[in-house]
Amino acid sequence: KAHASFDAYLSAQSAQNRALIRALRAFVARAQPGLVEGVKWGNGCWLLDGGPIAYVYSDKDHVQFGFLRGSALTDPDRRMLGNGQYVRHVKLRTGSDLDEKAFGAWLREAVRLGPVRLGRKKAAKKAGKKAAKKAAKKAAKKTAKRSTR
Repeated sequence: KAHASFDAYLSAQSAQNRALIRALRAFVARAQPGLVEGVKWGNGCWLLDGGPIAYVYSDKDHVQFGFLRGSALTDPDRRMLGNGQYVRHVKLRTGSDLDEKAFGAWLREAVRLGPVRLGRKKAAKKAGKKAAKKAAKKAAKKTAKRSTR
């Protein structure tokens, strides 16, 4: 679901998850005050120079605090979950699951690594799809106008 802002994302979550997200929000603001809140891919995110560093995902019984470059972060205790090429997360079910020492270290490291950027090929493909969609919409409008004459 698309949300206009982090606040809109937050208000759409369950009461239990809102409390966890508020705790994460306060933590991130203290730990990395230079990050900007936003929404990407329907989830709350913390951005640096417009690119995502970390995200929050709200599920039925937990909240995920994750990192787009999580697989590159130091995690000797293997606390982060995920087996994809890049993204890793931790699950929070209660406020006591927020480990400020570990999360702070990951957040600092993620900021040092910098935001995720779309590769040139992906960005070009995305721009091409957008342009094609716009052209199709314009053509459909023209056709609709002709048929109403």
